[in-house]
Amino acid sequence: MNIETENAADAQQPLPDWQGAFGLKGRCALITGGGSGLGLSIARCMAAAGAKVVLAGRRTDLIEEAARSIGNGAAAATLDLGDIDSIPAFAAAVERDHGPIDIVVNNAGNTVKKPFEESTMADLDVVLDVHVRGALELTRQFLPGQVARGYGTVLFTASMTSFIGQPFVLGYTTAKTALTGVVRGLSAEFAGRGIRVNAVAPGWIDTDLFRKATAGDPARKAKILGRIQMSRLGEADEVGWACVFLASPAAGYVTGQTLVVDGGALVGF
Repeated sequence: MNIETENAADAQQPLPDWQGAFGLKGRCALITGGGSGLGLSIARCMAAAGAKVVLAGRRTDLIEEAARSIGNGAAAATLDLGDIDSIPAFAAAVERDHGPIDIVVNNAGNTVKKPFEESTMADLDVVLDVHVRGALELTRQFLPGQVARGYGTVLFTASMTSFIGQPFVLGYTTAKTALTGVVRGLSAEFAGRGIRVNAVAPGWIDTDLFRKATAGDPARKAKILGRIQMSRLGEADEVGWACVFLASPAAGYVTGQTLVVDGGALVGF
């Protein structure tokens, strides 16, 4: 076979299966804080990509309604991450009822907003219990099964406060900064066993929470928009699709990373 024939044969090779590469068909994803906001958008995007999704959260009515809105076999499971002792039984029940969890999305969060001088260690613990301790305990329950199957993805929702300082939310900033270290540490331990661990760090996203936080404060909103290179707020689904990518085979060589989805705000001037 001459060079021309070889090149022609190469040209006839089928193109890569992009739908399979970016799809989650046959996978089951657990999304904490999945009843509203970013968690719901992550769940919706993962369901659209073919995954069966299980939404977890404290408010049973909220997550059940969210699951109904998604359809496609979406399910709801009540979970209070702050009650760390309850997490092992919760995880066992989820896999009993819904099968092995391939994708764990640690998205649930909370915050205490007050000046540092008025804060207590109890205020800090309330936030760390959900973002860090609860998320780690939940992840711990599913990792052995993922390792046994040789496949698994763990995602954490980080934040702009993982990288920049914001006033009056020291507990939240501490927790979100800690998650970037959690991602690196877990990746170092589990990458060789088929588990990928990453995070997504949303910027300022157009959610009900953002609108409430900036209502009546046009100066603050203008300051935020002035920092964003794309000159607009992000959409919740843009964070959801980033999570789909990180959980999909397309990101098969990506682990230990925090993907910032912020329209250029972090590097803005």
